[in-house]
Amino acid sequence: MPKLAYLGPEGTFTEEALRILAPEAERLPSANVSAALDAARRGEADGAVVPLENSLEGAITTTLDELAWGEPLLITAELLLPVEFSLLARQDAVISRIKRVFTHPAAITQCRNFIARELPDAVVVAAPSTAAAAQEVALPGSPYDAAIAARIAGEHYGLVELAAKIGDRSDTVTRFVRVSRPGSMPEPTGSDRTSLVAFLTDDHPGALLEMLTEFSVRGVNLTRIESRPTGDGIGRYFFHFDFEGHVADARVGEALSGLHRICEDVRFLGSYPRADGFFPQIKRGMADADFAEAEDWLTRIRTGRA
Repeated sequence: MPKLAYLGPEGTFTEEALRILAPEAERLPSANVSAALDAARRGEADGAVVPLENSLEGAITTTLDELAWGEPLLITAELLLPVEFSLLARQDAVISRIKRVFTHPAAITQCRNFIARELPDAVVVAAPSTAAAAQEVALPGSPYDAAIAARIAGEHYGLVELAAKIGDRSDTVTRFVRVSRPGSMPEPTGSDRTSLVAFLTDDHPGALLEMLTEFSVRGVNLTRIESRPTGDGIGRYFFHFDFEGHVADARVGEALSGLHRICEDVRFLGSYPRADGFFPQIKRGMADADFAEAEDWLTRIRTGRA
């Protein structure tokens, strides 16, 4: 039975994602994303599950930075989890009497309309996480009347769900990833995603375009690009890329080789099945057989057999 660390405490959306990604795993709650990933790096856990991006809030920058620095970790799986918030309270509570609400700032943003409509007189206080908010509300003598959190948090801490699906948008999803120490990776499925981090050799006109060209000329479609500061001063950045395909695919391997030639450093973060099951359209001349035929043609020229 694998042990997987995750962003805790018990009752977070991350725990819900872990239960889906690895229902058989022993769960190790961690104080934050960094602690969860460090548990995997130190061998205290066999891996970790952490949030990577949200369809409304964007990238989880802590996760991006943690994957870019420190001991390498590989993404082996991803999950797109619908984010559904609930209003949770102690037994016998009623919405009309709720005056103080505890929840994470992201939940405040995503449930703004419900709060304004149903809790116009309530004071909403920011919590470290939605699960921590539910945990606090469940304590005897808590100064808070209710928490906005995942339904799973109410199950953990014995709270009643006063209202369900209170987010302003019903289509909000968070992308979670499962990571582990470097080793074997998932086999290609045809519906795969690859992630990496690239560091510029130097800042010059067209530097980003040079990196993007390595993907474009090989027909590799980017699904996400994020810039993050290196910490070496204003204007110094590195880049996170997600793109279609598996490192075993010829077009992806060629793109990675090209980046390796022009970048100061490239950190491979893994190739893994896409959660949405999307199969990309491969451009003419970019299939593995096309690369193999071209290599054979070049070999014949170099050996005088053309």
